Amino acid sequence: MIEAAKIWNEPNNKSHWDLQLDPGWEKFAELAIAAGKAIHAVHPTLPRVLGGISPIDPSFIENMKAQRVLEHVDVVAVHGFPLDWNLWQIDEWPDKVAQIQSLVPLPVWVTEVGVSSFGAEEVQAWGVDRTAELLIGRSPRIHWYSLYDLPMAWEATTRHKEAEGSSYYRHFHMGLLREDGTPKLALERFAQHTPQLGLCQWFHFEDHRLDEAVRWMKRLGVRHLRTGLSWADSFRPNALDWFDRQMDAIADFDTTLTFCFTPEHRGLLAHHTSAPQVSAEFAEFCAAMVERYAGSSRMHAAGPLSRPALDLPALAVGS
Repeated sequence: MIEAAKIWNEPNNKSHWDLQLDPGWEKFAELAIAAGKAIHAVHPTLPRVLGGISPIDPSFIENMKAQRVLEHVDVVAVHGFPLDWNLWQIDEWPDKVAQIQSLVPLPVWVTEVGVSSFGAEEVQAWGVDRTAELLIGRSPRIHWYSLYDLPMAWEATTRHKEAEGSSYYRHFHMGLLREDGTPKLALERFAQHTPQLGLCQWFHFEDHRLDEAVRWMKRLGVRHLRTGLSWADSFRPNALDWFDRQMDAIADFDTTLTFCFTPEHRGLLAHHTSAPQVSAEFAEFCAAMVERYAGSSRMHAAGPLSRPALDLPALAVGS
């Protein structure tokens, strides 16, 4: 079932929001308020989550508070990758969460946290355990990013590209499973911390990994999933057919559904990070998707997921 609706992704990161076009986030605030109102109008009890911030920046939250955005959301979210991109150490996680909790009267969810296996799979496996130790009990929702490695033939969602040096290539090694679907060392470690640890897995349009991902998540005992529906994708041919298929496939999970990505022809600039020409159009998309998937008989409340014992030989590295 749909557990929450998330308004945008990493709005304070230039890979997801054009900060030159909107340096003070006035346009983002307008978008977030419009979306928050629209979601509430069609589903008054569905929690609305402010797009997870990356970096974890108290000044951005203060900005959103001053622009009255927090009056139209029910949860604030943070993202962190201290072993890969952030300029702080993994042991600072409790302080980072507490810092945001001190600023808002709302729950603070960790909707993306992860460790790349770029340097060594052993580092990622250790990172799963340490992250669980530091965050379980401190945040109501923790979503590990991600189940699958990003295929090397695809492009990472970043404005930096290869200018990041090796940091860019870490984007392609965040999964518990390799691109070919074989397990890494971290997979078994992750399974020891579910359902307290959820997953964040983005599915691309007509993603070939969807059904296998669902099988893996059920096998691992995942309860809480975060994924998204792209406003830009909604203009593709057969978009609703794909959205229906995706949402049917994940119906057994408690899903935080993220809405983001501006269609090029509806942005102030022709890029998915652009503020839209008309914020109400994004809000209408959010409301339509919530009404279709959180208020429809298509989606059903999930019963307890079975958690079969892991077949350890099948999970061995390189299997």
